[in-house]
Amino acid sequence: QVQLVESGGGSVQAGGSLRLSCAASGYTVRTNYMAWFRQAPGKEREGVASIFAVSAGAVDTDYAGSVKGRFTISQDNAKNTIDLQMNSLKPEDTAMYYCAAVRYGRTWYGSLAPRSYTYWGQGTQVTVSS
Repeated sequence: QVQLVESGGGSVQAGGSLRLSCAASGYTVRTNYMAWFRQAPGKEREGVASIFAVSAGAVDTDYAGSVKGRFTISQDNAKNTIDLQMNSLKPEDTAMYYCAAVRYGRTWYGSLAPRSYTYWGQGTQVTVSS
């Protein structure tokens, strides 16, 4: 059974930083795409960043335009986690953040499309005040 558990959310002021972590069990993070999504109240869930291990020591990453240059996704194969380092946070980054993982064989809609992902965590809240 696949479980994804997010941690690291909280409240910060604009310009601050947070680091989110997603611990996977029943799933090996390096075997397929994983990603972070977010959903603000009244808005659709949107892809923030994705990561895929193309080979040993090499990963392919993708970012939403709104976070490029501020957020960094990474994976730790030893801990079987993926992290999201968020810097220069803005009030518009306020949302529930979810970790997600692909199931092999699922129809692919792109690395930042929610429909591509089968497994989801429960989410961790990030609140950025101005």
